[in-house]
Amino acid sequence: MATEPSPQRAYRAACPNCGAPVDFRSAASAFAVCSFCRSTIVREGEALRKIGESAELFDDHSPLQLGAGGKYQGSGFTLVGRLQYRYKDGTWNEWHALFDNGRSGWLSEDNGRYVIAFDAELGGAAPPAEQLRPGGQKIVAGQPWTVASVTAAKLIAAQGELPSKPNTERGFVVADLRSTRDEVGTLDYSDPAEPKWSIGRSVAISELAMTGLAGGAEKTLKARSIECPSCGTSLEVKLSTTQSIVCHQCHAVVDLTSVDGAGKGIGGDLAHYAQDNGDEPQIPLGRVGTLKLGKIARAWQVVGYVERCEEGEDEQSFWREYLLYHREEGFAFLVDAEDGWSWSAPITGVPTPSGNGVRYQGAQYREMYRYTGRITYVLGEFYWQLKRGERTSNVDYQGPGGKRLNLEMTEGEQVWSAGETLNAADVAKAFRLDADKSAALKRDAGPTSGNAASLLAKIFFWVFIVVVLLMLFRCSDDDRRDCEPLRASYGEASQEYQSCLASNRSSGYRTSGGSWGGFSSGGGHK
Repeated sequence: MATEPSPQRAYRAACPNCGAPVDFRSAASAFAVCSFCRSTIVREGEALRKIGESAELFDDHSPLQLGAGGKYQGSGFTLVGRLQYRYKDGTWNEWHALFDNGRSGWLSEDNGRYVIAFDAELGGAAPPAEQLRPGGQKIVAGQPWTVASVTAAKLIAAQGELPSKPNTERGFVVADLRSTRDEVGTLDYSDPAEPKWSIGRSVAISELAMTGLAGGAEKTLKARSIECPSCGTSLEVKLSTTQSIVCHQCHAVVDLTSVDGAGKGIGGDLAHYAQDNGDEPQIPLGRVGTLKLGKIARAWQVVGYVERCEEGEDEQSFWREYLLYHREEGFAFLVDAEDGWSWSAPITGVPTPSGNGVRYQGAQYREMYRYTGRITYVLGEFYWQLKRGERTSNVDYQGPGGKRLNLEMTEGEQVWSAGETLNAADVAKAFRLDADKSAALKRDAGPTSGNAASLLAKIFFWVFIVVVLLMLFRCSDDDRRDCEPLRASYGEASQEYQSCLASNRSSGYRTSGGSWGGFSSGGGHK
């Protein structure tokens, strides 16, 4: 744990409601939530007064907890408070970090990773919330920012020591903005007359050298007896941030965002949808492999699998994505496309437009493709809420030395991801794949010679072709459903219906490496 913040005088008094001890580590903290009776308490000089009650926290099994400590930019800190928010796709946490020098900050979740941020002065009027649109450009506090997401949220619970009164009475708008300086800014409109502004940067738990984290093994929700609402099979949720899970028995996609601490949404009440059977992933779910995704090689576990298709007027293509998880690094994506393998992870900042592409961290990236993607099949757990037939608009960029960028846009959010290409042999070795599966990964090996290795390559080449045709059938079948209203209105032979089908037909397989990033999580941070 971090050292106690010596410049501050710790203060302890009895909760006016239940008598339990309530600690204030910072003289600047005026509010706290009693850990025993959840009373919201205001500090008035040397006395405490109850002003309300906080709801019970949703147990999301975060590795963070009160009392955990770490270091950021050479200064130690301790987590002393927690705010928990709900939005349409789930929940997220913001942890009040008290630094040894008396400064307060916020450690919060951001697209499967973490951001540490500090409150800042606006220095002028904030842009009205109704004027913010994802992808829009705004000047805030004298600096240019790109709007990443605009979300309606509500504070649902609080815990520990807080710098201001937690308001759980009404919802509000929160907007995340990104800069070319690799920063994330958040506009909090909980008080529309005086919006709050904070600026942060992306961090990994490993970079913070944290101690006092929750138990090393991931807890599960198995004790809550969550059953598949479609077939009744017991669902064991392994990750703290899971918003959607796929039943291993019937493959129904189950939404977990409605499950709360009181058990609401259990069993048949859980939102879910059925999906057609897909292909088994070449890398099994649960398999752990050591890959260098960035600066350091780490052990990543496969927790999710996605098959996606591209929609377009001229061609339609397909690729696969594996969602990888590391307890201290968060999430990353392993992408399997016809031209090879690559990895990616969401980034905090945004690139700078430059010529026919963008510049990011000193490198020039050339625009390669623009397309619309759609999920056709999923397995495993996901930190975002999966929605049937949801589409994303994507732009792929290629940089030097195998570097890649992707911009993914939905109606309420846009997310940039960065990554690099990978060697198929390295992927096979990392996940200890058998020789037959390893051969299937190497798509660029043409079946030309007559030896045994060539025969094996031929077999997997044709297996791959069959898989593509099956994916094509599934995506085309979805397209027929998309055109069904026109068929019902104008008839199967009508020009309207035939034109709809033609606009969705396929003729290829994406060679750009996919969208390098999957769907984004939404959420926000302070």
